[in-house]
Amino acid sequence: MSVIVAILIAIVTAVLGATGGYMYRKQAGEKKIGRTEEYAKNLLEDAQRKSDEKKKETILEAKEEVLRLKTELDRECRDRRAEVQRSERRILQREETLDKKQDSLENREDSLVKKTNDLQKAQEELDAGQQKQFVELERIAGMTQDEARQILVSRIQKDAYHDAAAMVRETENRAKEEGEKKARNIIALAIQKCAADHVAESTVSVINLPSDDMKGRIIGREGRNIRALETATGVDLIIDDTPEAVIVSAFDPIRREIARIAVERLIMDGRIHPARIEEMVDKARKEVDNQIREAGEQAVFETHQYGIHHELIKILGRLRYRTSYGQNVLKHSIEVSHLAGMMAAELGADVALAKRAGLLHDIGKGVDHEAEGTHVTLGAELARKYRESPDVIHAILAHHNDVEPQTVEAVLVQAADAISAARPGARRESLENYIKRLEKLEEIATSFQGVEKCFAIQSGREVRIMVKPEDITDDGTRVLAKEVAKRIERELEYPGQIRVNVIRETRATDYAK
Repeated sequence: MSVIVAILIAIVTAVLGATGGYMYRKQAGEKKIGRTEEYAKNLLEDAQRKSDEKKKETILEAKEEVLRLKTELDRECRDRRAEVQRSERRILQREETLDKKQDSLENREDSLVKKTNDLQKAQEELDAGQQKQFVELERIAGMTQDEARQILVSRIQKDAYHDAAAMVRETENRAKEEGEKKARNIIALAIQKCAADHVAESTVSVINLPSDDMKGRIIGREGRNIRALETATGVDLIIDDTPEAVIVSAFDPIRREIARIAVERLIMDGRIHPARIEEMVDKARKEVDNQIREAGEQAVFETHQYGIHHELIKILGRLRYRTSYGQNVLKHSIEVSHLAGMMAAELGADVALAKRAGLLHDIGKGVDHEAEGTHVTLGAELARKYRESPDVIHAILAHHNDVEPQTVEAVLVQAADAISAARPGARRESLENYIKRLEKLEEIATSFQGVEKCFAIQSGREVRIMVKPEDITDDGTRVLAKEVAKRIERELEYPGQIRVNVIRETRATDYAK
């Protein structure tokens, strides 16, 4: 029983304690809430007060800004009003000035109208006076104004035609003189720049021997060595009384060169017999072939004409062993190439084309003894075969006037060919042929009527003809020169060109007594 009581007492005590604690916490919480509410109220009042103060300050600043803007606006309005007033005053002044100018212009216009009327009346009076003068002049002269104008125009036309003809004649003479002078300068310049050597080769070569005993070894037993040499090379070996020398004779310079090299090698080797001769001739032939190729390549290099077919280069090298009137054809071709290129440069033509055509213009002479046809046609066929340009082919065909030259470069190749052939010492002629040509020149010149005397001078490069002044006029001298030149071209063959110079002179003589 006591335990239950004790438990009940404990329960009641716990309940009372819990209740008391709750009541205490409740009272404490209420007090804390009251303090919080009071603090919040104070904060709200403080914020309200600050807000009112901020509002008053903002309103005050806005009023001040409005007042400031109003002041600036009033000042700007005053300034604009003053500017408008000044503009109005200026416009009024300009209107007044324009009114004054308009009045002045109206006055001037009236004055000009009056002057124009006066001038028109004066012009009418002047026209009437001129008409009276024309009528009076026509009556005095006995012809109308149109007739006088026609006579004056005819006289002026005659004078103009005469002056024009004199001017044309003077211009033609001046152009001809300047053209001839320039052509001479160009040719002289080209000749001076290209001074080539000229060697007149013969048909024999002389081989020096170390001793006369070598002659017997070259002949061999019963002449077998010399026969083997002549058979292998196609030349004639002349062994005569000339001391320590053997002469190789042949018209073909390539064969002669092969024989010369072979004999010199045999002499140096010392072993001379038919088998050794054939071996040396084969080696000499190969060496000459190499020399031919090298000569062609050297010519191409010297003239800067690259891209030529190798077969053409080989044929070009064979020209080293060809001669024309004693002039080496390869040297002649190189010289023609240089001369044509120099003249083309002076005239503004195609330098490369002129040099190429000049180098290849005599290429047909490398094969002309092996095929039928002239060296011109053969050269053109070779150039066409190895795909040279049509201009080069045309220049080859035209360099001896087989066809009419159509390009400047073809004419330049003709001129360069004539210059190279006409150099003193370039070509060899026999004395007999030279004298015959001079006699033929004088014979052709004297065969024309009116010729008094004629002289072939400058080694047959010029014919100077003296004519009778009573038989041939000044204009007739030009006709005679052309006819003589045409007949020379038709009847003679000669290198270069021949100048025909016709001289007509009239002398009047009297004596003072």
